[in-house]
Amino acid sequence: MSRTPEDVNKLTESTYKNVMEQFNPGLRNLVNLGKSYEKAVTAMTFAGKAYFDAVSKIGENAAVSPVSRELGVVLMEISEVHKKVQLELEETFKRFNRELITELERKTDMDIKYMNATFKRYQSEHKLKQDFLDKSQADLKKLRRKSQGKHSSKYEIKENECVETISSRQTDMQSFIAEGCKEALLEEKRRFCFLVEKHCAFTYQLTAFHDKAKEMLTVTLPSWQDKCTDATQVPDTVISMIDGLRTPMSVIPESSPTLEHSDRTNSGSIVPPPAPSLKAHTSPLASMFSQDVPKRPISSELYSDQESLDGNGLSRSESVSSGMDMAKKTRVQTIFPHTSGNNETLLSFDDGDIITLLIQEERDGWLYGELEHTGQRGWFPSSYCRAYNEPLIANRVESPLHSQSVTDPEQQEEDEEVEEPVLLPPPDYSDSSRDRPIKPSTPSPQNMTV
Repeated sequence: MSRTPEDVNKLTESTYKNVMEQFNPGLRNLVNLGKSYEKAVTAMTFAGKAYFDAVSKIGENAAVSPVSRELGVVLMEISEVHKKVQLELEETFKRFNRELITELERKTDMDIKYMNATFKRYQSEHKLKQDFLDKSQADLKKLRRKSQGKHSSKYEIKENECVETISSRQTDMQSFIAEGCKEALLEEKRRFCFLVEKHCAFTYQLTAFHDKAKEMLTVTLPSWQDKCTDATQVPDTVISMIDGLRTPMSVIPESSPTLEHSDRTNSGSIVPPPAPSLKAHTSPLASMFSQDVPKRPISSELYSDQESLDGNGLSRSESVSSGMDMAKKTRVQTIFPHTSGNNETLLSFDDGDIITLLIQEERDGWLYGELEHTGQRGWFPSSYCRAYNEPLIANRVESPLHSQSVTDPEQQEEDEEVEEPVLLPPPDYSDSSRDRPIKPSTPSPQNMTV
């Protein structure tokens, strides 16, 4: 296909302009997209690592199960293999950035300057040669106009020289345009070859990554699948454990809670240290205070008046809570301070302290008790204390008895209001229960007044 020098020159100029206006800007955009591509892959590998870390964590939880231990190990192996694959992918894209994107960015910056200079040089040389050719053609026209006169032979030699000059310059112009076009086309091809070569290298890298990833994944994949082919399969150790539970065995009956409570009460009986051999010292100021400390054990006669039966045939003492046991113990308040010295069996205290008597009987002027605010126990002189009466405790002790024998009309009305049946809403997680009738709750007999 033959073209005129003007057409070839236009092809050369369009080739240079295509490289400068289309190819190089496209490379810049490719560099930016390549950086974004690498960042996206890095983010993907980071998210993949977090995902498979979570898979490994679930595998660790399953590994402690007697029936899912093997599956937990498989999950941890899957996690490790996939994290290695993600690491290989990250390394592949690091090479992609280093060997392709960075090179493209460097080449693009250099090529913009190079192509601008080359195109300007071609245009300037082409313009210079075209100017010389145009001048020679103009000179030839002048000679031909002059040779049309009387002395035509005089300009014939000059005209032949001018024609030779024009022919030589036309040949030079055509050669310059041909070489310029070839150079422009080769410059364009070299750039596309560079781009294809770099992406071929990246393709080889991806192929190597996929081959390695395939090998890593397929080696252990069949063994992983074998572990989950039958979800109903149970390990032999678990089967042995279940079969052992099915074997009948003798059952030892548990002791009654009442007997256990009795045993605990008996085992918790107080065994005090022996009382001091010497008689307790009597304070000379003891006569100033009224002594009301018991001299003998407290018998059940003190509470005999509370043994009357209530309306249900039960004794009042049986209906009182076990919390009254602490109220039955005698409490005294110290009126003088006392120090034990080096004797560990004696109790030290300050005046005004409260002591609970653990042994109600006085022995040679000594009492044995527990200091309430410290919990220390020991012997102390009986003349250093007096009986301690706490009205609040008495009221609390008597209140259950009183509440069972006397009914307040206003309180009864309040109880009746509270004891009204309560309609229960249907369960939140059962659709079938919506069609069933709702039964009102029945008040407990414990809430009924006597």
